Amino acid sequence: MNALPEPAIPETVHRAIAHDSADKHVRGAALYVDDIPEPRDLLHAAIGWSSRAHARILSLDLAAVAAAPGVVAVLAARDLTASNDIGPVLPGDPVFADGLVEYHGQSIFAVAADCVGAARRAARLARVEYQDLPAVLTIEQALADESYILPTRILRRGDAAAALAGASRRLKGRFGVGGQDHFYLEGQVAMAVPGEDGDMLIHSSTQHPTEVQHLVAKVLGLPDHAVVTEVRRMGGGFGGKETQAAIVACVAALLARRTGRPVKLRLDRDDDMILTGKRHDFLIDYDVGFGADGRIAGVEFMLASRCGMSPDLSASINDRAMFHADNCYFLQNVTIVSHRCKTHTVSNTAFRGFGGPQGMMAIEYVMDEIARDLGLDPLEVRKANFYGTTERNVTPYGMTVEDNIIPALVAELEASSDYAARRAAVDEFNRTSPWLKKGLALTPVKFGISFTAKHLNQAGALVHVYTDGSIQLNHGGTEMGQGLFVKVAQVVAEELGVALDRVKLTATSTAKVPNTSPTAASSGADLNGKAAQAAARTIRERLADLAAARFGVPADAITFRDGQVSGGGQVIAFPDLVKAAYFARIQLSATGFYTTPRLDWNEATHQGRPFFYFAYGASVSEVAIDVLTGETKILRVDILHDCGRSLNPAIDLGQVEGGFVQGMGWLTTEELAWDAAGRLTTHAPSTYKIPTASDVPRDFRVALYRGDNREDAIYRSKAVGEPPLMLGISVFHALKDAVAAAAGPVRFDAPATPERVLLAIEANR
Repeated sequence: MNALPEPAIPETVHRAIAHDSADKHVRGAALYVDDIPEPRDLLHAAIGWSSRAHARILSLDLAAVAAAPGVVAVLAARDLTASNDIGPVLPGDPVFADGLVEYHGQSIFAVAADCVGAARRAARLARVEYQDLPAVLTIEQALADESYILPTRILRRGDAAAALAGASRRLKGRFGVGGQDHFYLEGQVAMAVPGEDGDMLIHSSTQHPTEVQHLVAKVLGLPDHAVVTEVRRMGGGFGGKETQAAIVACVAALLARRTGRPVKLRLDRDDDMILTGKRHDFLIDYDVGFGADGRIAGVEFMLASRCGMSPDLSASINDRAMFHADNCYFLQNVTIVSHRCKTHTVSNTAFRGFGGPQGMMAIEYVMDEIARDLGLDPLEVRKANFYGTTERNVTPYGMTVEDNIIPALVAELEASSDYAARRAAVDEFNRTSPWLKKGLALTPVKFGISFTAKHLNQAGALVHVYTDGSIQLNHGGTEMGQGLFVKVAQVVAEELGVALDRVKLTATSTAKVPNTSPTAASSGADLNGKAAQAAARTIRERLADLAAARFGVPADAITFRDGQVSGGGQVIAFPDLVKAAYFARIQLSATGFYTTPRLDWNEATHQGRPFFYFAYGASVSEVAIDVLTGETKILRVDILHDCGRSLNPAIDLGQVEGGFVQGMGWLTTEELAWDAAGRLTTHAPSTYKIPTASDVPRDFRVALYRGDNREDAIYRSKAVGEPPLMLGISVFHALKDAVAAAAGPVRFDAPATPERVLLAIEANR
């Protein structure tokens, strides 16, 4: 078959098209796991969890739980016959604690009852006798005790120690960056439906259907083919449903196996926040040497993260923090030490940015400190350290930055936001205003796109064309509100030259596309779009050969557009050609497969090319603070973000706006707190504050940078899921700028809550 070229003038891709479920979201008609019609004899589950941070379980008496009204089954570790460990990469994550608990809120047992209320009431009746053990609760304590869940990693380039010794100026410091709860609208939920021969169907709110399939099969002692995971949509994920969905699905499946009845487990908000992992909080030390122009000669970082009680995904998350500690800056001499701390708190996990935001915060904080030490505008120091295009363009991990657009992008934003005039205006305001102070900051983003675990950079898709010309599409990606489904549907519609409404999206299912990678690492559209494109092109080539034979022209003269297939001045409607193909016994179904090219990464040496390309962006934030109360207000935000040649500008703009607000929340209002007993005290909306509509800046200017992806990504677009979150770093540094105007340079930790703003001012005053 002859390869067909891409259409010269795309009809469907690169267009601003509404989210495929937007109207259903508004009408409340979109089905989530908890909305699926409940099967007959459905049971509801609840989890009983530990009231200690670190303790041995001396006795576990579940008699009162089993005897409670409505209870049908109770399970604990002693009842599991196949496996009790569901660690996603490394072992260490038990379904039920077995003799030892390692965080307050850890799962100990589960109960199934006739209704939700009965299950939750029964779960509170357990009698557990503990022997308390010493608990490590903070990063500082873990560092002092050398308590690590994974080996410390060190990344080096050049000779940082010599560069520091020879630098004309030098600064050292420490600051903290807090964690973040995912706070999705739909909490963790799964429904397990037993089938014949011991098979199990799992409806799960998960970003990783294949992992849920594998782990459910593991705890049930089944082969993978006996378990099917299905996901139509999630009400948010952000990484929290990559590994953390597994325990909910496994508990539901174990109870379904025990009872022979369908079981649903839906965590309420408090249980969800207590039981499941969050973004890693970091403690960061820096030692930087630089010259009078602010250019860095050498820098040493210590990045210590709170991983919690198990490895989970902490290896890759902390690696990515190391990879992004350069952000947009060339570091000739750098040493990055990464400590992965074991603490007796919930095991932290993937969160939008996957360690990248914490790494970026490290270098951006240093840039700001250098500028204040030299009395320069922080933007000038940042620009002085930017990567170059033909030199000064190699990362600390040995990857050449070939697609660097950050100098041009920042210059465009600097001009469009009127940065220079506003900088002068902010300085003048601060000179005359004693009680209100303003701050302004422009920070850039360079984010690597690909899974750093190389084997995950693959995807599959399945496309069926029916004899009426309608098309059904299935792929391995999951929809969590980010618009992945409509983007991939646009690709298929474009390839076959039909209207978008002719393409039907179907729920992600391990029975249709096996061995899927998680929808994570911002790669959903890149991977699944390419896989779907490959499947659609296979069908298009078959149809083109048939049309070419009918029209008496070469196959490469056949075009698919506007629902018609034409060539040599002849035209046939797409449905008519499809029907002719059916009668000609031509296959109208195809699978597609894609692997990300150009990845060459040596994990042992931390050198190579872990990323296919970089996505860039920059933001300018202007804020005001009240020096008497610490209250803050974001006055204006300007964003310019790089999506390559956007597949769908409407979806991408929404992702940029939402990502920025989530990043802003991480660094300003979303504070996680544990008490001395290891109990999470911020486990509900009453105590944990996400941004609301009133926190979004009234003057909010967002634009997409114009330019194609130089790499052969799907239709020259770029990933957009994670990079915009780091645009929120400009808000933190604008607040830091305002605090400096009020009280001079001072250590400033994130999140920059009003309390922290006020304490920072008072500490230096």
